[in-house]
Amino acid sequence: MPGDVTTTQRVAQAMVTAPSTHGTATTVAQLRRYFADDHVHLALIVAADGRLVSTVERADLPAALPDATVARSVGTLAGRTVGPDDPVERAAAILARQQRRRLAVVDGSGRLLGLLCLKRSRTGFCSDADIRARAADRHGCDPGPDPPS
Repeated sequence: MPGDVTTTQRVAQAMVTAPSTHGTATTVAQLRRYFADDHVHLALIVAADGRLVSTVERADLPAALPDATVARSVGTLAGRTVGPDDPVERAAAILARQQRRRLAVVDGSGRLLGLLCLKRSRTGFCSDADIRARAADRHGCDPGPDPPS
């Protein structure tokens, strides 16, 4: 019936829009330093044209792996990406099934658009404002106002 349409939140509405990224020449040693921050769960390896070429998790970096290894070679995209128009419920189900908290958001051409970040409490997703506030806390400054929507 008209008026009874249920709107489903889309991944694009819940994603972080400016995630940290790494270039294709990033090494395993560089990512090991990046993963020293316990808020970091997924490294996004992006080509110069904005295309996501790999994702790397801590578990992809065993101690025996040489530091000079190019990190993109040990990561994967399989099971670690979602589209911006996918329902958030679908993405949440993927995260729950895989016991992960991060999914890269890519368009149909593989271009990185953002990062879907499940909160530690698993009660929702991190926002750009949450990340700015956490960074401000670390640096002891005011995060400033939220950008216009």
